[in-house]
Amino acid sequence: MSVVEDFEEEIPLSSRLGFGLSQLSSGILGSISLVAITYYYNIILGLSAVWVSLGWVIFLVWNTLNDPIIGYLEDRIHSEKYGRRIPVIRFGAPFFALAFILCWIPLVDINNQFSLFLYFVGVLFAIDTMITIVIMIVWILPAEMAITAEGRGKLMTYGGVAQTIASLMSLALPILLFTGDQERGINLTIITFMTIIGVVCGILLFISSFYITENKFAVMDEPMGFVEGVKTTFKNKAFVLYLIPYFCFFFAQQILSTAVFYYIDFVLQVGEFLALLPILMFFVMNIIFLPVWNKIVVKIGLKKAFMSSLILMGIGFTSFFVFGWVYITAFFALMVVGAAFSGYYLMGQMVFADVVDYDEILTGKRRETTYAGIEALIQKPAISIAPAVFIWVILAFGFNEAATVQSPNAQIGIMLAFTIIPGLILFIGGISVKFYPLGGPKWIKQKEELHKKHEEKEAKYLQMLKAKDKL
Repeated sequence: MSVVEDFEEEIPLSSRLGFGLSQLSSGILGSISLVAITYYYNIILGLSAVWVSLGWVIFLVWNTLNDPIIGYLEDRIHSEKYGRRIPVIRFGAPFFALAFILCWIPLVDINNQFSLFLYFVGVLFAIDTMITIVIMIVWILPAEMAITAEGRGKLMTYGGVAQTIASLMSLALPILLFTGDQERGINLTIITFMTIIGVVCGILLFISSFYITENKFAVMDEPMGFVEGVKTTFKNKAFVLYLIPYFCFFFAQQILSTAVFYYIDFVLQVGEFLALLPILMFFVMNIIFLPVWNKIVVKIGLKKAFMSSLILMGIGFTSFFVFGWVYITAFFALMVVGAAFSGYYLMGQMVFADVVDYDEILTGKRRETTYAGIEALIQKPAISIAPAVFIWVILAFGFNEAATVQSPNAQIGIMLAFTIIPGLILFIGGISVKFYPLGGPKWIKQKEELHKKHEEKEAKYLQMLKAKDKL
């Protein structure tokens, strides 16, 4: 029996495509820059590893503080003409593209280490600030554009495909551009290619803003103060419980992206096309299973489907410790992990949107970016701790970074850190969803009532515009 809400919600194809386009373009700009910038400045431009490390340490202070602050400020945007979310994407797109392009064009003497260091820190601040400003809005769009699980699922099918393509490009493009016999120093090929990517993605992001929709009536909400807003956020039990699987997923995802290169080089010991094939199939399974997970959500409900995807990820990772030693069995096991990851790509933002809906029921206000800013405080430790845990484990098992062939003990350490640890973390995340309160007939009824309130707020908003002769 389907658990879809009683009221129908239509999401126009143009809106779904616009949302997917915003996810794709912003995801490419954000992912490529943060994935490749360290290698680019250290290896290509020649900035000392000591300076690079110091730059990241300085940057992390700002990176920790800016998310909740920017999230709070974005909830206070009140444009009667454009709304709260659309202007950030539309007018932020050119600045996002510019910050991305400047990452690859050093406007200083690269032979002067201190000047290059200052420039490195500057572009880190610039690109991360634009990532926070724009991608935070893109992340919360499903909560703005739809209210039913079915409607949000339709959006996230497009968004999930876009996320998958962006993730694949963030791995593939730097490998193609930066590795091999590439020219060190100022490399016009890299600069030209990255400039083209920046311009194209900036234009696509700008165009997407004309096809996405938002709850413009929310501009009438009186915003909370910063301290009150943070306190109220943590009083939301659904949000606190949502943060557990959120942390677990990003921990496992970061382990995967960190460990896969060690696994391919030192366990499977394959290269070139054979190394890329399992990774490509992982992303192919991401895309194939997005509509499958969407149907599962409609059939059994978001909460149960979300829990199932996390547990399946846990099973996929832990079973990989058994099947991951041989190329053929590893290939198929990684396909299972890819199919499970697809579930989170679809449902993570849907669960977040429900949390925001519940907050509106409690407070009467829409505070998506406040929640996204606080959420990022949990994500940052997850993506920082995971690589450290991986390195600690493989070193404990005798990993020798100078050796091209690792000992059997070191290989076991790589597999343990790559499979069992994230698998157990994901099981914890899946089990925690059992206690997540938003699900079942009662929650569906509350969502129906919230939908009616939105219609009432929309009518009042239109009356306000009419009274001001702006309609």
